[in-house]
Amino acid sequence: MSGLIGFEHVGMTASNAERTIAFYCDLLGLRLALRKAQSNGDLLFLDAGGGMLEIMVPNIVDTTRSRDVQPGEAGMRHLTFAFTDVDAMLARLEAAGVEVVERPRNAHNTEMVKRVAFVRDPDGIIVELIERAENR
Repeated sequence: MSGLIGFEHVGMTASNAERTIAFYCDLLGLRLALRKAQSNGDLLFLDAGGGMLEIMVPNIVDTTRSRDVQPGEAGMRHLTFAFTDVDAMLARLEAAGVEVVERPRNAHNTEMVKRVAFVRDPDGIIVELIERAENR
């Protein structure tokens, strides 16, 4: 019988490997698990602890920023990472010049999440920062 083992990864595209590594690894704390040059660009695997980001950085990039998925439109709306202190993480990101979408606030879904904030990665992808609810 085949059974689910766990969440593995999300695949995405980025325009610049160094900026992407600096944001996700140096600022957010993910770990660069693999960087592999391929004929069509760099492949990165960034380990978030409970799953990974698989990021393709093509040799030829359309520099258009990521487009937000609108309500009622299918697609991935944001990535979410849990932290022990959302306010402290947002202060660190702001000091590094990261674009803030929404400042820290109490969460609406308090059964799961205590606090939330939203920022954008270097390509404009929305990244949610959360503190988990204490009962979770």
